[in-house]
Amino acid sequence: MGCKFGMGDGLVLCLLVVASMQQALVLPVVARRRPPAMFVFGDSTLDVGNNNYLPGKDVARANRSHYGIDFPGGVPTGRFSNGHNTADYVAKGMGFVSSPPPYLSLAPSSGLLVLTALTTGVSYASGDAGILDSTNPGKTISLSRQVQYFKATKSKMASTLGSRAVNAMLPRSIFLIGVGSNDMFVFSTTQPQSDVAAFYASLLSNYSATIEELHKLGARKFAVVNVGMVGCVPRVRVLNATGACAGGMNDLAAGFDAALAPLLAGLAARLPGMAYSLADSFGLTEDAFADPAASGYTNVAGACCGGGRMGAEADCLPGSTLCADRGHYLFWDWVHPSQRAAMLTAKAFYDGPARFTTPISFKQLAHKIRE
Repeated sequence: MGCKFGMGDGLVLCLLVVASMQQALVLPVVARRRPPAMFVFGDSTLDVGNNNYLPGKDVARANRSHYGIDFPGGVPTGRFSNGHNTADYVAKGMGFVSSPPPYLSLAPSSGLLVLTALTTGVSYASGDAGILDSTNPGKTISLSRQVQYFKATKSKMASTLGSRAVNAMLPRSIFLIGVGSNDMFVFSTTQPQSDVAAFYASLLSNYSATIEELHKLGARKFAVVNVGMVGCVPRVRVLNATGACAGGMNDLAAGFDAALAPLLAGLAARLPGMAYSLADSFGLTEDAFADPAASGYTNVAGACCGGGRMGAEADCLPGSTLCADRGHYLFWDWVHPSQRAAMLTAKAFYDGPARFTTPISFKQLAHKIRE
């Protein structure tokens, strides 16, 4: 063990961490209630508050009412939801109380960052983030920067506890990744469709580099969420006179998803010890649109909080009128799912119908013993 703190709070932290890690390392696998930690990478569907710490007036933030109205205490937390988001419910399924906290809230205190990373994990997800660095630059934490933040986190963990303990803990931890929607939005509005092949090539190259870098840093268990039906979010639907989905945007997402599956399979075949579960957000939302009542929805087209037609001509603001029953809406605001939709999504991916995850479920991934 390699504690590098002096006397005082740092020493206490170190002793607590060492004791916790020593106990975790000797427990039989069958007795472990959950993975040691969960590290989260992605966009606003997983962000639990990182964007609140970014400077700039153009940064997307969920730091106002009515965001968080259904969160304990009824306060906005930086989640783009009326309450909990998908990361929270995935974490709950795996045995955590909630999603790990945002990296930028922990970064000022090296001791707090290390303790949190070792005991629950850290979230690097950021609203507006994309797979590509060119997606919403200067307004978000890009995927590549999120990985660099994890690298810095690991370095501090190793300095505190020693590389051996950290390298034993990371392969049993979960690395949740959900990103790509913002790349689709930006491409659809700025690039000629003749460039689709080059666009896909860039996305897949960056995604591969992300997985490879995380694997190099010790990650082995990847819970990956593909891109959903981006052409059916209220902000896109409202642009159509009839409120119909934008088929071209959905086709763009579907094409990427079709390429993501073999990419992950290929990476798993050549990266030692890599295991993954690919969750089908596209298929899940497709089912919800086809039969809303089966999921308990009465509205799958409009936003619960917003303004104008379909609640989608304005963002969710403190003066916005809310829908009567938030639990029956698929969408909370003009882009993001409601808390209930996030719960149903995570439930389907964790231990739901086999068609929504491949080759194994999130639950199977969490309990998979490294070979």
